Amino acid sequence: MKKSIFTILMALTFGFMGVHAYAQKDPMVGGAVMYPTRNIVQNAIDSKDHTTLVAAVKAAGLVDTLEGAGPFTVFAPTNEAFDKLPAGTVDNLLKPENKATLVKILTYHVVAGKITTKALKKMIKKGDGKAELKTVSGGTLTATMKGGKYMLTDEKGGMATITIPNVIQSNGVIQVVNAVLLPN
Repeated sequence: MKKSIFTILMALTFGFMGVHAYAQKDPMVGGAVMYPTRNIVQNAIDSKDHTTLVAAVKAAGLVDTLEGAGPFTVFAPTNEAFDKLPAGTVDNLLKPENKATLVKILTYHVVAGKITTKALKKMIKKGDGKAELKTVSGGTLTATMKGGKYMLTDEKGGMATITIPNVIQSNGVIQVVNAVLLPN
């Protein structure tokens, strides 16, 4: 009897560990599971924390691009990140006459290739404490580490922290950030 109770406890323990391992594999972002078999747009649409970003991507006409083969690394600002911008900024950017500016800002958050934090850490180490990332818009983001956190600095000196790392997608990776990065 003792042996069977031990066996059941072990099975339950490893079963819960398996559930935990699965949760790590498919992280939750904005209340939704992010599946690595889906592309960047398919997953972002399900995230309640990225409704502003999704609306902006649609307004900018970038859905097809971000559903493409990639790979892309998207530094994805949350709704709270967009809320930190001056009042009216997002509404203004979503106007058709500001599409070019919106495209520039959004593509400033995208880097060609799949850059995980492991790869980013190597790049930062190789660069003596910083890594320059060329964005799809042609700008540069500077990546550093501080207190074990990955920081991105934009060309205007604004900073964002990666808050949810390595959300793997079929066409790249999403790194969730807590601020909107702005090009020159």
